[in-house]
Amino acid sequence: MSRPLRLLTLGHSYVVGTNRRLADAMAQAGAGWWEVTVAAPESFPGDLGPIRLAGFPGERPRLEPVAVHGAGRIHTMRYGSRLRTLLREGWDAVHCWEEPFIAAGAQVAAWTPREARLVYATFQNLPKRYPPPFGWMERYAMRRAAGWIAFGATVHATLRGRPIYRDRPHRVISPGVDVARFRPDAEARDRVRAGLGWAAEGPPVIGYLGRFVPEKGIALLLRALADVRHPWRVLFVGGGPMEGELRAWAAGQGGRARVVTGVRHEDVPAHLNAMDLLCAPSQTTVRWREQLGRMLLEAMACGVPVTGSDSGEIPHVLGDAGVVVPEADGAAWTREIGRLLADSDARATLAARGLARVQAEFALPVVARRHLEFFEELVRG
Repeated sequence: MSRPLRLLTLGHSYVVGTNRRLADAMAQAGAGWWEVTVAAPESFPGDLGPIRLAGFPGERPRLEPVAVHGAGRIHTMRYGSRLRTLLREGWDAVHCWEEPFIAAGAQVAAWTPREARLVYATFQNLPKRYPPPFGWMERYAMRRAAGWIAFGATVHATLRGRPIYRDRPHRVISPGVDVARFRPDAEARDRVRAGLGWAAEGPPVIGYLGRFVPEKGIALLLRALADVRHPWRVLFVGGGPMEGELRAWAAGQGGRARVVTGVRHEDVPAHLNAMDLLCAPSQTTVRWREQLGRMLLEAMACGVPVTGSDSGEIPHVLGDAGVVVPEADGAAWTREIGRLLADSDARATLAARGLARVQAEFALPVVARRHLEFFEELVRG
């Protein structure tokens, strides 16, 4: 019997256990076929302080802590020498969850032995040209790469025409969602609503999950809600610089608005279940458009109907399982929110479609197999 293929998957995002669920799913899907190891920072700066690397119960891959330097600025972050040593351990494939145009991505290209198939994963969905030295790093890393993974259709559309990407094997594969953790849960819905001081039954709850920043469309959502005539409650979950503005607005809503910050990721499924409709009104800027909308996948997995703007990847994530609204059309947002609040059957239909779409396209076992199949194609030549 031939030996299992050996995969090293690495990235600074892996310091958070939730982000390692993809690697864990690859280890499960590849049992007896792939041997998976994860390299993750020992510590990484977070919004509320340093995040320390810790395993989670039942985590399958071998977990290797590595040092990072200069992590406060991601473009110039560098890995310590432990990763260089680890990369010499005879891997068949190295999966780098770092952008190829940053210093850490170029480091991995320089340190990965030639016999290993190096694959980058990228979220870059804007047609950028990077100044020196970052453009040089990108070209160097992609010349070394055996292939690349686009984390979405807009990423693929943006990069596929550039020679350094076009001439390398590539696939469009989502990071996916853990459907064992994100699932419909009526008990959690009632518990969270009670904790917010709301009755389990009552006006539908509109939800927002994510960063409190202008490009996420919060101001547009507040304007749209002012004109919705159907009764509603609204729950904002997240954090960011617009928190003060949101809290001031919520204070004038007579108890029908709540702003919740500091929610641990393991508590996100319960808060999603407390919503009857998730709104993702992301707004494209010169420097940003929605790259994935992880909250869309998580909400659909929880059986929550979703309406999102047409910014970036959102229409590709939703397909026919959600309502897509022109991102800058406030009147359309008011109209669609009001229509869905008034029509529980339409919400139920969207919820069912969302669950089916997630199970077929975005569940971690599905995307894990797609990753491993691509890696094997590259290894087998």
